[in-house]
Amino acid sequence: MNGLTRALRGRPTRAPESGISRRKGIWERVHLDPWLLLLLLVLLMAGLGVLYSASGQRIEVVIAQGTRFLVALATMLVLAQVPPATLIRWAPPIYGIGVLMLVAVELVGDMGMGAQRWLEIPGVIRFQPSELMKLAMPLMLAAWLSRRQLPPRWKDLLMCAALLGLPVVLIAKQPDLGTSLLVACAGIFVVLLAGLSWRFIVFLLVAAAAALPLLWINLHNYQRQRVLTFLNPESDPLGSGWNIIQSTTAIGSGGLWGKGWLQGTQSQLEFLPERHTDFIVAVLGEELGLVGMLVLLLLYLLIILRGLWLSMAAHDTFGRLLGGSIILTFFIYVFVNVGMVSGILPVVGVPLPLVSYGGTSSVTLLAGFGILMSIHGHRRLLPR
Repeated sequence: MNGLTRALRGRPTRAPESGISRRKGIWERVHLDPWLLLLLLVLLMAGLGVLYSASGQRIEVVIAQGTRFLVALATMLVLAQVPPATLIRWAPPIYGIGVLMLVAVELVGDMGMGAQRWLEIPGVIRFQPSELMKLAMPLMLAAWLSRRQLPPRWKDLLMCAALLGLPVVLIAKQPDLGTSLLVACAGIFVVLLAGLSWRFIVFLLVAAAAALPLLWINLHNYQRQRVLTFLNPESDPLGSGWNIIQSTTAIGSGGLWGKGWLQGTQSQLEFLPERHTDFIVAVLGEELGLVGMLVLLLLYLLIILRGLWLSMAAHDTFGRLLGGSIILTFFIYVFVNVGMVSGILPVVGVPLPLVSYGGTSSVTLLAGFGILMSIHGHRRLLPR
C-alpha cells in the first residue's frame, strides 16, 4: 500500500507540448482518455451481449439497458469537462445533499424487496440516494485531506471517520449491506492513499477484527444466514443455499470453452436465480467457459491498470486521492461480485459493474470514470 501511495503522490514529468497530432488534440479538448474510453465501450458491448442471453433473449431488456448506458456515457462526458477545482468547491454541498437524501429515505423512502432504499418523485424518477454517496464520499474526503498536512494527523482522521461513518450507518439501516461496504471502501481508500503507515493500518485491522462480534450481533437475520450459507451452502440446498449452489454448478458445467452463447442450461431453464443482475457472471461462465471469464477479467484488469495510471499522472493531491479511490472501488466491485458468485465470498448483493442489469449503478460508475478523465484532462491547468 505504501508503494502505491508513494506512486499516487509522486510528481510526474510534464509531457512535451510540441508535436501533438490533431487526433490527440481532439481528445485533449474534450478531456477524454481514448484508451480508457475504448476499454469501457468494449465492456459495455460485451455486457449487452451477456445480458441478452441472461434475460432469456428479451430484446426489450437489452434496449432498456442500452438506453441507460447512453445516459451514463453522457453523464461521463459532462463530468469530464468539469475542472477538479470546481469539484473541490462542490464536494461539501454534494456530500450534504447526499446525507439529507439518506435521511429522507429513512423517513419517507419507498419499500421494495423488503428494504427501504428508494426515493420517488411520482411520475418522474425513482432512484437510490445511496448510489450518490459512492462518489460523494471519496469526493468529500479527498477535498478535505487535500487542504491538510499529509500524512493526516489524528484530528484529521477523526474528522474523516465522522464523515465516513454517518452515511455508512444510514445505508446499512435500509438495509443495504453491499452498498454500505462499497461506500465505506471508497472513503477508506482515500484515507489509505493519503499516506497511513503500516503500523496504523495493522492497528485498524486488529480493531476491525475485535469489532466483528459486535457487527454480528447487529446484523439482520437474513444477513447472518448469508454468512452461514457461505460457510456451508449444502446445509439448506433448496432454501438459502440454492443461489450459490446453482451459480457454482453453472460455472463448473461450462468447462474450458463453455456450452455456447445462448446454450446454457442452468440459466436458460431458469435454475439460476438473479441471472441478469447479481449472478450474471455465472451465465457467462456456463456459456463461454473459463476462457470467456478470463477474457472478461482481463478487460477489467486493463481498465483498472489504465485508471491507476491516470491517477498517478495527476498533478495535485486532490486528483491523486480521488482518482485512486474511484478506480480501487471499481476493483472492489469486480472482486466482490466474482467472489460471491464463485463461492469464495458471502452473497452481499453487489452487481457486476457495467454488465449486470441496472441503471443507477451504471450511471454512478461511468460518472466516476468521467471524474477520473477530468482529473487527467485538466492536469495541465494545475501547477506542478
